[in-house]
Amino acid sequence: MTGLTSVGILGTGSQVPDNVVTNFDLEKRLDTSDEWIRSRTGIVARRIAADNEATSDLAIGAARAALDDANVSADEVDLLIVATCTPDRLMPATAVIVQAALGATKAAAFDLNAACSGFAYALDIATQALRGGAYRRALVIGAEVMSRTVNWNDRAVCVLFGDAAGAVVLGPVEKGGVLSSYLGADGAGANLLYIPAGGYREPNTPATLEANRNCMIMNGREVYRFAVQVMGEAVIKALSQCGLTPDNISLFVPHQANIRIIESAAKRLALPFDKVFINLDKYGNTSAASIPLALDEAVRAGRIHAGDIVVTVGFGAGLTWGANVIEWTAKGSSV
Repeated sequence: MTGLTSVGILGTGSQVPDNVVTNFDLEKRLDTSDEWIRSRTGIVARRIAADNEATSDLAIGAARAALDDANVSADEVDLLIVATCTPDRLMPATAVIVQAALGATKAAAFDLNAACSGFAYALDIATQALRGGAYRRALVIGAEVMSRTVNWNDRAVCVLFGDAAGAVVLGPVEKGGVLSSYLGADGAGANLLYIPAGGYREPNTPATLEANRNCMIMNGREVYRFAVQVMGEAVIKALSQCGLTPDNISLFVPHQANIRIIESAAKRLALPFDKVFINLDKYGNTSAASIPLALDEAVRAGRIHAGDIVVTVGFGAGLTWGANVIEWTAKGSSV
């Protein structure tokens, strides 16, 4: 197979748990309030996975919806990437569990962990793989059960996160598609947002569990400062790679972490807020699932049309960041 000129999104899908936990629910067990959470973050509710739900379950549901939307069968998928920092197990990859459930027997499958930037990274990697000609169809999934990474007595962190999955199917298109991506990382900030124990440097023990070292630690002030700086910069650099400017943006789909960060990015890009897609209020921060979940909801809400320039951007632990510029393609435009 020869190299491809254009790789586009052929279909989108998502899945969220049924269990809704509102700010008012959290008021009953934490020293917090709906007004405090809403005014500082923009979050009103989040979805929390049931005890018997794992990342792979949400990923499978989102993947099936995306395949249906793209009119692509599982056995047509050559490459399957699950972006997640909450895998079912340390080994094997969650992607192979998803592959088996879907029946995508021809697909190479692996996980990618760039935390909240994971989908931006995975989308770029899959696009480059398809452009190179080794693969024709890719399934890129962002899926997380972030509720299992937090200490539910830590009111500064636990109110922020929720569980979800979103997916896209990529394939060759006549024109448009993923135009550019800009990815970055700064490992000097690794200790600003991390989980101390549970890996092989510090395996979990009764002592680490007692001290909640298996839960997320976040320097909120520094992560906020980093995010405000990097969001707009990443978008501008991604746009410049394909000869565009913020004026060309039809819809801005940012990582849904904090409404103030999103507002700051929109201001930096001089974007009117009606060009910004927000679903943060319903789901909170769902990490790598955030952008593909928002993309799917934007499509189903009629906010994205063929020919639109859609820009996504994420930031997260690592510290990592990534932006993608997509010229949306019409249904049935796959070649």
